Amino acid sequence: MSTHKPKYAIGIDYGTNSVRALVVDITDGSEIASVVENYPSGDAGVLLDSKRPLLARQNPADYIDGFYRAVSKAVSQAKKHGFKPELVAGIGIDTTGSTPIPVDRNGTPLGMLPEFKNNLTAQAWLWKDHTSFDEAAVITEKASKNKDQYLAKCGGRYSSEWFWSKIWHCKRENPKVFQAAYSWVELADFIPAFLTGNTNPDTLPRGICAAGHKAMFHEQWGGLPSKTFLRSLDPDLAKLRDRFNPETKTSDQRAGTLTAEIAQKTGLAAGTPVAVGAFDCHFGAVGAGIKPGTLVKILGTSTCDIMIHPLSEPLSDIPGLCGIVPESVMSGMYGLEAGQSAVGDIFNWFVKNLVPKQYTANGDVHANLTKEAEKLRAGESGLLALDWNNGNRTVLVDQLLSGLMVGATLHTTAPEMYRALVEATAFGAFTIIQRFEEYGVQVKEVINCGGIAEKSPFVMQIYADVCNRPMKISRSAQTCALGAAIFGAVAGGAFGDVREAQKKMTGVKPSVYKPNAKAVVIYKKLYKLYRELHDSFGLKGHEANLYGVMKELIKIREGVFIG
Repeated sequence: MSTHKPKYAIGIDYGTNSVRALVVDITDGSEIASVVENYPSGDAGVLLDSKRPLLARQNPADYIDGFYRAVSKAVSQAKKHGFKPELVAGIGIDTTGSTPIPVDRNGTPLGMLPEFKNNLTAQAWLWKDHTSFDEAAVITEKASKNKDQYLAKCGGRYSSEWFWSKIWHCKRENPKVFQAAYSWVELADFIPAFLTGNTNPDTLPRGICAAGHKAMFHEQWGGLPSKTFLRSLDPDLAKLRDRFNPETKTSDQRAGTLTAEIAQKTGLAAGTPVAVGAFDCHFGAVGAGIKPGTLVKILGTSTCDIMIHPLSEPLSDIPGLCGIVPESVMSGMYGLEAGQSAVGDIFNWFVKNLVPKQYTANGDVHANLTKEAEKLRAGESGLLALDWNNGNRTVLVDQLLSGLMVGATLHTTAPEMYRALVEATAFGAFTIIQRFEEYGVQVKEVINCGGIAEKSPFVMQIYADVCNRPMKISRSAQTCALGAAIFGAVAGGAFGDVREAQKKMTGVKPSVYKPNAKAVVIYKKLYKLYRELHDSFGLKGHEANLYGVMKELIKIREGVFIG
C-alpha cells in the first residue's frame, strides 16, 4: 500500500438482482462514482423453477463477473474526479443473506464447475429460497427442547431463509451435490475470501453477522450449535461443523488484502485492505447513521429493520426477531434484525400480473398506479390486505403463510388494490416497531433507505401515517454500499472506529415525511382489523371471530366519505 494519506473507500453491495460499486471520498462522504451491474443469469438474476415457486437460486459466477465489471467501471468514473488507486483506504463488501454457497475443498463454488453448471441445487441458495420449510420446522422443534436454547437469540423459530435449513434440504433434494460439497460459505464471507485469495473453507474469515443471525452462532454456547445437536438432525450436518473456521470476526477487521490478479483486472492497487463481509441491511444501517434508539429500514424487494443496543445495558430475548447478535452491526453494541419477506416484490407481483391495460400502456406502471392511488384517502378503498405473499419473516417467522385481501367489491379498482398492498406492508412495519418496544427497545426515530425510500414519496407518507412517526430518508441513494465503504475505511485504518467514520460520511436528507393527523386516526382503526387478520391466520390456537371485519371496513369507508 502507498504511504500517502488515504482519501477514498470502496463499497460493494450485492443485492438480489444486481451488484453495486461505490467510490466514496472519506473526508465528507461524497460519492464520486456509482455503478450498478445487473446479474445476467435467470430472471433478473434469479434462477427459478416454474414448478417450484419457493425455489430461488443464483449463479455464483455472476457475483465474480459482476465485481469485475462494476468495480472497473467505477474506477474509470472516479478517475475523472482525481481518484488514484493508491489512495484507497479499504474495500467493504455487503451481500444478501442467508445466501449460502456449496463449495469444494478449495472453496470453489460447485455451480462454477462443469459437472454442476446446470444443476440448480449446486448454485447459491438465495435468501428468498424457502424450499427448506420442513427442515426449518424440525430445527425449531428440536432446538426448542435443547438445553442451550439455540433459538433464544434468533426469535424463537428457525427460518427456511437460513443457513442450516438450506444445507439440510440440499441433502434431501440432491444427495450428489451435498456429498460433492466439502463445505458451505455465506456469500458475505465468500466475496472477501475470493478478493483476498483465501477461499479455503477451513481458514477463510467468517463474519459474526452471517454466523450469528443465520447459523445460530453465539459465544454463550461456544460458537456454532454442538455436534451432538447437529447429529440429532442429521449425522452429516455434524461432520460439516468441523469444516468451518471456528472463530468469527467483526466487519471493522480485515479479511485480508486485495490480490495482485484482481487488482490488475479492476484498476485497483494490490494490497488494498478488504474488510470482513456482512449482510446488506446491517451495512445499510451503518450507512444511514444508526445509533441507539434509531430504527433503520432498508426498503427493497424485502425489508430489513435494524436496531442496535449497548452491550452494557440489559436486553431481553425478543420473540420473532432474526437475531440478537453481539457486535454484528457495530462494536460494543448488540445488533437486532427484523424484517418483512416481501415489500417491493409484492408491488412488482401486482404490477406484473394483475393490472389492467389502461395502466400499462404508457409510462411506468408503478407511477401510473401511484398517481391514482395518491388521490385516495385512508380507508376510502374499503380494502385490507396481509403482506405475506412471500411468508412472514417478523414477528411470526412462518414462510407457509400467504397473501390475503379483504373487502373487494364489483367496484374495486387496481389503484385501490395497489394502495391496500402498500398499506399492508406499512402495517407489517408497524407490527415490528411494536415488537421492539414491547420488549424495552424504544424506537425514537426511523431512517429509511433503499430504492423505495428514494423513489416513492407515496409509500413513505403512508408509512409515516400508519406508524405515526416521522419518516427520515438516508442522504445516500446507495446506503448499503456506503456502509460497506465505511467498514472498508475503518478496516484500512483511516478511522479509529465506525462511529468516527459515520460522523464524516453519513447524514439524512432535509425533507421529512410527517404523519397526517386525519390519516393517523383512520389507520389506527384499520390496524386493529389488520391485527385481527394477522393473529387469526398467523398464531396457532388463536380464537378467531372475523365476523365483523368486512362490516367494519365498510363502516370505515363510509365514514371517510361522510367526514
